[in-house]
Amino acid sequence: MTASGARSAVEWLASVAPDPDACRWEWERNPHGVALLPAGRRWDVLILPGALGHPTLDVLARLVDRPGPVLADSGDARLGFFVPPGTAAGWLGTGVRGVGGGTWIVVPHPGRASAGVRWLVPPDGSGTLTDPALLELAMHEAAARAAREGSRQERGEED
Repeated sequence: MTASGARSAVEWLASVAPDPDACRWEWERNPHGVALLPAGRRWDVLILPGALGHPTLDVLARLVDRPGPVLADSGDARLGFFVPPGTAAGWLGTGVRGVGGGTWIVVPHPGRASAGVRWLVPPDGSGTLTDPALLELAMHEAAARAAREGSRQERGEED
C-alpha cells in the first residue's frame, strides 16, 4: 500500500470514530497498532470462521478486481468482511457473526504491521465495501467446494 493510500484509508476509517484525532493518536501510540472503532456508520462487518472465510475470500478475489476490506484475527480463526451498513442486522447465517450499529471492532492501522488482528485486504480509502449478495454467493461456492473435496477424500479419490 502506498503512503497516500494508507493516509486515505486512515482518514476513511478514523472518520467513524467519535474523535478521529484520538483514533489516529491511538494508532500511532498503541503498541499493538490497533484502535476500537464503531461499526454501523460507514460499514458493518460479517465475521466468518477461518475455514469458510479463506476460501470465500479466494472466490471473491476471482469475481471482483478488489473486494472490500477484510480482517483476520491473529490465528486466522476468523475473517471479517466489511459490508455496507445495515447488512449485519438482516444477515442470517449459521456460524456468521454480524457486527453492526451499537458494536465496536478492533481495527489495525492500515499500511502497518500490527500484533494480532491484521488486514488481508486493507481499505483503499475510497469506501469500497464487499457487496453482501456477492459475499453470500462466494460463501456458497466455498462451502460447496469444501463439501465436494470432503466427499472425494471420504471415497479415497485424489484431487
